[in-house]
This record gives sequence, structure tokens and C-alpha cells, in this order.
Amino acid sequence: MQEHFFNRYVELDPFLDVAQARSLVQLCQDFGSYGMYSEEGLNDGIGEGLPQRFDAAFNFVRTGGRLGRRDTDLGTLVARTNYFRETYAYGDQIFAPGIEPLYRNERLIDAAKQIFDRPIIEPAIVYANILLPGQELAVHTDVPEFRGLNRKLHPQWLIVVAHHSGLFDEYRMPIATSVSWYQDTNGGEFAFYPDGIAGAARAHDVHFNTAVIMDTDSIFHGVDRVAESDRPVPILRPRMRVYAEGDGRWVVRDGDEEVGRYGWDDMRFSISWKAYCFRDEAERNTWRTHEKDLDTDIVLDTLCADLRGRERIGAERPPNRELAEILVDEYVKVPPPVGKP
Repeated sequence: MQEHFFNRYVELDPFLDVAQARSLVQLCQDFGSYGMYSEEGLNDGIGEGLPQRFDAAFNFVRTGGRLGRRDTDLGTLVARTNYFRETYAYGDQIFAPGIEPLYRNERLIDAAKQIFDRPIIEPAIVYANILLPGQELAVHTDVPEFRGLNRKLHPQWLIVVAHHSGLFDEYRMPIATSVSWYQDTNGGEFAFYPDGIAGAARAHDVHFNTAVIMDTDSIFHGVDRVAESDRPVPILRPRMRVYAEGDGRWVVRDGDEEVGRYGWDDMRFSISWKAYCFRDEAERNTWRTHEKDLDTDIVLDTLCADLRGRERIGAERPPNRELAEILVDEYVKVPPPVGKP
């Protein structure tokens, strides 16, 4: 067993008992089908008409991702990040029976305590991501959470901006995130920046029964391109799903129309685990009782005041969409592609 601590992250290799790890492969197939992450839709109001994570998507289209790979076809470039996701557990709800041992995994809980130096760890969510051959994930930070603000009710990009601005730290809910893998993937390295955007990325090879855990709300990370097959990445639309057919066979469908077929070893499957980290019971109770919560008006007023101090906007607030793009440009500084300043 190897367990490394570097700059607020932990690598676990191996992670689970082998039999338990193999059971999660079966759980993935038994779950049946997976919808598209892009189904989370567009923003209303502030940032209206923009994707929830336009901060990451726009940067990916502009730069070609961590390695600066560009496709001449914009549709193909967009399809590369249009992956599949489903939730296995959320709060007290279990949607994938058999996920409970991972949800309450003591190794993850102990690692979270050490990373955040907080003794109270409350698992919050487990979800799975599936990437097809040729897909990758843009370099990004995850959607954080603040007392009163969460991804289910508020614009995801705005919550990301709030964290990167550093103006709302007293309201922030520190979250530990583990990503674990259950196949040996060709490509699809998990690349992250433990030393910040000016530091080098660490590209973690994806192997069966391994995991990393860190503060993904603060550490930029992404997924390098999964090895491509001899077929191009199909144009993937929000309504499509990928279905398990048994014996490692998977098919993407748009309603009744078949879009593509894939083998288990050609895809990239990961499970993400997230947990809240509290200093003490008083801090957890403040969260539970919604004392001292933020709301979007407070966030926007504070951010706009800061933008005026930086001379980015005038006395009058810009229109919603323009303001959204200014906020992302000002506060979310993404690591440049390899080899570029």
C-alpha cells in the first residue's frame, strides 16, 4: 500500500479491497444508463443563456485544453467535453444500492480530516462520470458551496467566481473530494495543479482501484483526452444517454436511435465522493440552521463593489450577461496550456 501526502492531497494505491473494487464495476453496469452532464442546462437571470460552467467551457474552446490541442471543427471540440454523469448518493438518499461502503469509507474520511485539519467529516454526495474515447474534461475547479448558496439552486459559475474572489471565505463550506477509478484507462490522465496555476501539473495515470483526494474546489484539475478509437467523437446532445448492455458492452442512444457502441475498456469510468469538513459542532450547526447565510444579491453587490474598486465597471451595473463574463474574466484565472505563458 502507498499513501502519499503532498501539498494538501492524498493518493491511495490500492484504494479498496479488490473484491469491493470489482463490485463497483458491476454496480456501474447495474445502474443501467447515464445521462449527460450538460442537461444541467443554461442560466436564468444573471448570465442568462450561458452554460452553467461557461467559465471552463469557454476557456477550453479558446485554448484547446491543458495540452493545447485544437480541432478545426468546433462541434467536435464541444463534443469532447460533453460527458455522462449520474448521482449514486446524495445526503440521506441512496440511488445505487451497494454504494454505501464507499459513501462511508473510513480511509476517505481520515484523509479528509488530515487535508483540512477538521475533525468532523460529513459525506454529502457520490456520483459517477463516464467519458467516451476521444473525450476529455476542461481544466477547472469544482463548484464549491457556501452557506446559502449551492449548485442546485444558484448559477454554478457564480459560486465558482465567489470562491476565487476570496471575498466570502467566512461563509464557505470546505469540501473534500475523492476521485477513484476501476479500470486501466488508455489516456484520460487526471491532471491537477497542487502548487497553483503557476506550478506544473501532476498527471495521475488512471489505474484500477486507485484514488486521489483533495480540495478540488480550489485546486485546478482536468482530464486529458481518453485514447481515441478509429471513429470520431459523435455529436452529443443533452437528451442522449449511454446504456449498459452487459458483458462490457455499452451503447449511446438518442431516444430510439443508436449513436455509437463502445467497450468497457475503451471508456473512462470514475466515481467522485464529496464530504463537508467542519471545525466543530457549532460550525456544523450554523450550516444546518441556515444562520448567517449568503444570497445572490449579497454576492453580486459585493462583487460589483470590488469590480468598481478595480476600475473594471462604472457606477452602473452592466447587463446580466456582460457582467457574468466580466466576473469570470476578472476572478477565475485558469492555468495556461502546456508550453504557453
